Amino acid sequence: MNRATMCLGIALLWLVLLTPFQAMAAVDVKSFSSDSERERFLTLVNELRCPKCQNQNLADSNSPIAADLRDEIYRMLEEGKSDQEIVDFLVSRYGEFVLYKPPVKSTTLLLWLMPAALLLIGLFVVFMVRRRQQPAADAHSSLDGDEQARLQALLSESKTGAGNSVDTKGDAH
Repeated sequence: MNRATMCLGIALLWLVLLTPFQAMAAVDVKSFSSDSERERFLTLVNELRCPKCQNQNLADSNSPIAADLRDEIYRMLEEGKSDQEIVDFLVSRYGEFVLYKPPVKSTTLLLWLMPAALLLIGLFVVFMVRRRQQPAADAHSSLDGDEQARLQALLSESKTGAGNSVDTKGDAH
Protein backbone atom coordinates (compact mmCIF):
# COMPACT_ATOMS: atom_id res chain seq x y z
CA MET A 1 0.00 0.00 0.00
CA ASN A 2 1.43 3.37 -0.97
CA ARG A 3 1.79 6.35 1.33
CA ALA A 4 -1.03 8.45 -0.26
CA THR A 5 -3.56 5.65 0.16
CA MET A 6 -2.53 5.14 3.77
CA CYS A 7 -2.89 8.87 4.54
CA LEU A 8 -6.32 8.94 2.92
CA GLY A 9 -7.39 5.89 4.93
CA ILE A 10 -6.25 7.48 8.20
CA ALA A 11 -8.02 10.75 7.37
CA LEU A 12 -11.26 8.90 6.62
CA LEU A 13 -10.94 6.91 9.86
CA TRP A 14 -10.55 10.14 11.86
CA LEU A 15 -13.54 11.65 10.06
CA VAL A 16 -15.72 8.64 10.86
CA LEU A 17 -14.59 8.51 14.49
CA LEU A 18 -15.01 12.24 15.18
CA THR A 19 -18.37 12.80 13.44
CA PRO A 20 -20.59 11.40 16.23
CA PHE A 21 -18.81 13.53 18.86
CA GLN A 22 -19.29 16.65 16.77
CA ALA A 23 -23.02 15.92 16.45
CA MET A 24 -23.36 15.34 20.20
CA ALA A 25 -21.60 18.60 21.06
CA ALA A 26 -24.67 20.72 20.21
CA VAL A 27 -27.06 18.83 22.51
CA ASP A 28 -28.14 20.67 25.66
CA VAL A 29 -29.26 18.48 28.54
CA LYS A 30 -31.28 20.34 31.10
CA SER A 31 -33.42 19.02 33.91
CA PHE A 32 -36.58 20.92 34.70
CA SER A 33 -38.62 20.91 37.87
CA SER A 34 -41.88 20.54 35.92
CA ASP A 35 -43.24 19.87 32.45
CA SER A 36 -44.74 23.38 32.29
CA GLU A 37 -41.29 24.86 32.90
CA ARG A 38 -39.86 22.70 30.09
CA GLU A 39 -42.64 23.92 27.78
CA ARG A 40 -41.92 27.54 28.71
CA PHE A 41 -38.22 27.00 27.98
CA LEU A 42 -38.94 25.38 24.61
CA THR A 43 -41.39 28.13 23.70
CA LEU A 44 -38.90 30.87 24.57
CA VAL A 45 -35.93 29.34 22.73
CA ASN A 46 -38.11 28.76 19.66
CA GLU A 47 -39.52 32.31 19.66
CA LEU A 48 -36.24 34.15 20.21
CA ARG A 49 -33.67 34.69 17.47
CA CYS A 50 -29.97 34.07 17.85
CA PRO A 51 -28.10 37.41 17.71
CA LYS A 52 -25.29 35.86 15.67
CA CYS A 53 -27.27 33.63 13.30
CA GLN A 54 -29.45 35.77 11.07
CA ASN A 55 -32.47 33.49 10.68
CA GLN A 56 -32.15 30.81 13.33
CA ASN A 57 -33.87 30.69 16.64
CA LEU A 58 -32.00 29.89 19.84
CA ALA A 59 -33.16 26.27 19.75
CA ASP A 60 -31.73 25.58 16.28
CA SER A 61 -28.50 27.56 16.54
CA ASN A 62 -25.19 25.92 17.43
CA SER A 63 -23.34 29.19 18.00
CA PRO A 64 -21.73 29.80 21.39
CA ILE A 65 -23.89 32.89 22.01
CA ALA A 66 -27.05 30.82 21.45
CA ALA A 67 -25.82 28.20 23.93
CA ASP A 68 -25.10 30.97 26.45
CA LEU A 69 -28.56 32.47 25.94
CA ARG A 70 -30.22 29.07 26.36
CA ASP A 71 -28.33 28.69 29.64
CA GLU A 72 -29.35 32.21 30.68
CA ILE A 73 -33.02 31.51 29.90
CA TYR A 74 -32.81 28.26 31.87
CA ARG A 75 -31.23 30.08 34.83
CA MET A 76 -33.89 32.79 34.77
CA LEU A 77 -36.68 30.20 34.62
CA GLU A 78 -35.17 28.45 37.64
CA GLU A 79 -35.15 31.80 39.46
CA GLY A 80 -38.89 32.09 38.85
CA LYS A 81 -38.79 34.91 36.28
CA SER A 82 -41.81 35.32 34.00
CA ASP A 83 -41.60 34.89 30.24
CA GLN A 84 -42.06 38.64 29.77
CA GLU A 85 -39.23 39.43 32.20
CA ILE A 86 -36.93 37.06 30.29
CA VAL A 87 -37.88 38.58 26.93
CA ASP A 88 -37.47 42.12 28.29
CA PHE A 89 -34.01 41.23 29.61
CA LEU A 90 -32.89 39.84 26.26
CA VAL A 91 -34.37 42.79 24.33
CA SER A 92 -32.64 45.29 26.62
CA ARG A 93 -29.37 43.45 26.15
CA TYR A 94 -29.51 42.56 22.42
CA GLY A 95 -32.22 44.83 20.98
CA GLU A 96 -35.47 43.94 19.24
CA PHE A 97 -33.53 41.86 16.73
CA VAL A 98 -33.89 38.85 19.06
CA LEU A 99 -37.67 38.95 18.58
CA TYR A 100 -39.04 37.06 15.60
CA LYS A 101 -42.27 39.03 15.96
CA PRO A 102 -41.31 42.63 16.76
CA PRO A 103 -44.05 44.78 18.31
CA VAL A 104 -46.01 47.16 16.10
CA LYS A 105 -44.76 50.69 16.78
CA SER A 106 -43.50 53.66 14.82
CA THR A 107 -40.03 52.18 14.24
CA THR A 108 -41.39 48.84 12.97
CA LEU A 109 -44.47 50.11 11.13
CA LEU A 110 -42.77 49.87 7.74
CA LEU A 111 -41.78 46.28 8.50
CA TRP A 112 -45.38 45.33 9.27
CA LEU A 113 -47.03 47.28 6.42
CA MET A 114 -44.58 46.47 3.60
CA PRO A 115 -46.00 43.02 2.73
CA ALA A 116 -49.54 44.41 2.40
CA ALA A 117 -48.30 47.41 0.41
CA LEU A 118 -46.34 45.17 -1.99
CA LEU A 119 -49.41 42.95 -2.45
CA LEU A 120 -51.58 45.97 -3.28
CA ILE A 121 -49.00 47.33 -5.71
CA GLY A 122 -48.77 43.93 -7.40
CA LEU A 123 -52.56 43.70 -7.75
CA PHE A 124 -52.67 47.23 -9.17
CA VAL A 125 -49.98 46.38 -11.76
CA VAL A 126 -51.84 43.21 -12.79
CA PHE A 127 -55.09 45.19 -13.08
CA MET A 128 -53.46 47.87 -15.25
CA VAL A 129 -51.77 45.33 -17.54
CA ARG A 130 -55.04 43.45 -18.00
CA ARG A 131 -56.88 46.71 -18.65
CA ARG A 132 -54.40 47.72 -21.37
CA GLN A 133 -54.65 44.31 -23.04
CA GLN A 134 -58.45 44.32 -23.14
CA PRO A 135 -58.90 47.24 -25.64
CA ALA A 136 -56.52 45.51 -28.05
CA ALA A 137 -58.68 42.41 -27.94
CA ASP A 138 -61.88 44.44 -28.37
CA ALA A 139 -60.52 46.48 -31.32
CA HIS A 140 -61.39 43.70 -33.76
CA SER A 141 -65.03 43.67 -32.65
CA SER A 142 -65.37 47.48 -32.78
CA LEU A 143 -65.17 47.63 -36.60
CA ASP A 144 -68.24 48.90 -38.39
CA GLY A 145 -70.00 46.91 -41.15
CA ASP A 146 -67.89 48.23 -44.10
CA GLU A 147 -64.65 47.66 -42.25
CA GLN A 148 -65.73 44.14 -41.30
CA ALA A 149 -66.56 43.35 -44.96
CA ARG A 150 -63.17 44.67 -46.14
CA LEU A 151 -61.41 42.68 -43.43
CA GLN A 152 -63.20 39.50 -44.45
CA ALA A 153 -62.33 40.11 -48.11
CA LEU A 154 -58.66 40.59 -47.24
CA LEU A 155 -58.62 37.48 -45.08
CA SER A 156 -60.33 35.30 -47.68
CA GLU A 157 -58.01 36.65 -50.39
CA SER A 158 -54.91 35.86 -48.35
CA LYS A 159 -56.19 32.33 -47.72
CA THR A 160 -56.89 31.62 -51.38
CA GLY A 161 -53.57 33.18 -52.46
CA ALA A 162 -55.18 35.23 -55.25
CA GLY A 163 -53.04 37.91 -56.89
CA ASN A 164 -55.79 40.53 -56.75
CA SER A 165 -55.55 43.16 -54.06
CA VAL A 166 -58.24 45.27 -52.53
CA ASP A 167 -57.70 49.00 -52.20
CA THR A 168 -58.93 51.06 -49.27
CA LYS A 169 -62.26 51.74 -51.05
CA GLY A 170 -62.95 48.06 -51.46
CA ASP A 171 -62.47 48.00 -55.30
CA ALA A 172 -60.41 45.20 -56.85
CA HIS A 173 -57.49 46.05 -59.19
